Amino acid sequence: MSVDAVVDALRAGELALVPTDTVYGLAANPDREQSVERLYAAKERDPQQPTALVASDVEVLLEYVPELRGDAGAIARALLPGPYTLVLPNPGHRYRWLTGSTPDAIGVRVPDVSGPAAELLERAGAYAASSANARGGPDPCTLDEVPAEIRAVAAAELDVGALPGTPSTVLDFTGPEPRVLREGAAPSDEALRLVAQVL
Repeated sequence: MSVDAVVDALRAGELALVPTDTVYGLAANPDREQSVERLYAAKERDPQQPTALVASDVEVLLEYVPELRGDAGAIARALLPGPYTLVLPNPGHRYRWLTGSTPDAIGVRVPDVSGPAAELLERAGAYAASSANARGGPDPCTLDEVPAEIRAVAAAELDVGALPGTPSTVLDFTGPEPRVLREGAAPSDEALRLVAQVL
């Protein structure tokens, strides 16, 4: 399908399959709580688990979560765009339906994408997204690897071919010291070194 179809689906509150710089994700309109609830239902995801807010660039991310200034903004600028999910302070409790059991923290991503994937993100601005896999299943690097039951609930999809297939590295910067929640597509030690240079 075209970028137009995916953008239209997201704007209408439907779910869509989207490419990132790591794996294919199931995306929803982050401004519509019911859309995000449909994403959780499709993935049988525990509502207490957070889901990432994926933005087209850091400036757009700051429009969605204006409190990401100071150290949080410096961290975001140091690591994004890139294959990281950053858990940052969310003092305004924005996007409560994305933050699970931790409303004072929010996971954010700015993938390093180009071509149609970049056009989609730029036009959408941001979306909520989780890997388009079944709970506990492998992360899909092609649309054909997306489980049939997940693919069936998506109103649109954007195919850009095979992706790297390793999910993002997840880093938590909400405590006194950074925590590595998941090793992934980029080495965490390199990320922490970059952050140490800007804080």
